[in-house]
Amino acid sequence: MDLYHQITGSGPTVVLLHGVCHRAHAWDAVVPLLADRFRVVVVDLPGHGESADLPDACDVLDYMVGQLVDLLEAVVPDGERAHIVGNSLGGFLALELGARGLAASVTALSPAGFFRSYAEWRYTMTVFHGLRRVAGKLGRHIPVLTERAAGRAVMMGVFCARPWRYPAEAAAIDGEGIVSNTVLDRADRGTFLFSAPVDEELPITIRWGRFDLVLPVRQVKLASRLFPQARVEITADGHVPMSDDPEGVAASIAATVERGLAYAGSASRV
Repeated sequence: MDLYHQITGSGPTVVLLHGVCHRAHAWDAVVPLLADRFRVVVVDLPGHGESADLPDACDVLDYMVGQLVDLLEAVVPDGERAHIVGNSLGGFLALELGARGLAASVTALSPAGFFRSYAEWRYTMTVFHGLRRVAGKLGRHIPVLTERAAGRAVMMGVFCARPWRYPAEAAAIDGEGIVSNTVLDRADRGTFLFSAPVDEELPITIRWGRFDLVLPVRQVKLASRLFPQARVEITADGHVPMSDDPEGVAASIAATVERGLAYAGSASRV
């Protein structure tokens, strides 16, 4: 297991998974809102941030899930199951871990994996590759551009409903990250397949921003069919709600964790 991670706080374990081209810093505004009640683990996914790159020959998503399984074994205390939270690609991974019976609850923010057609898949990939071309042309000017609210509005407007709130340093990291990221080049729509849910009572919240320009909110209909027990929240956010509304995201996570704790308690008494 070669995943960079940090642990903050104490209490039930909550693991936060970012989306493609991000890294653990995507959760910076949310972690302080959770760490007074929970033991929060933030992770750099394989091929992102300080974690090792993916092997040349591997199924990208299967490899990521395997690495996360190893991480859970390393960081979650014996006898406990973690509450998994993810955004975008991280949302897919969180739901897959839940489907495999490895989560006490799942909170998925605009999760990937619910492409209803090849056209929807191509649209999302076109967005990312277009942003990569723009970031590549900006190059060394990215840090200067992101220092200004107007610059962040241009760079992060696809991801956020309120991009001027996005931290300048994080925007600079993201701009550089999308140019160097290799996971985009290995993405395959056909690998976004979920295991059959093993526990239809597992507490799940799916939160989707109605202003999501990367994974349109209409995809929530398919998500609800595949995970019918999920509580669905449609919010006035973009694709990355952690900067649009960190307080709301933290509240959604905390409420889902509390449902997970209550469910675990009731199950143990049966």
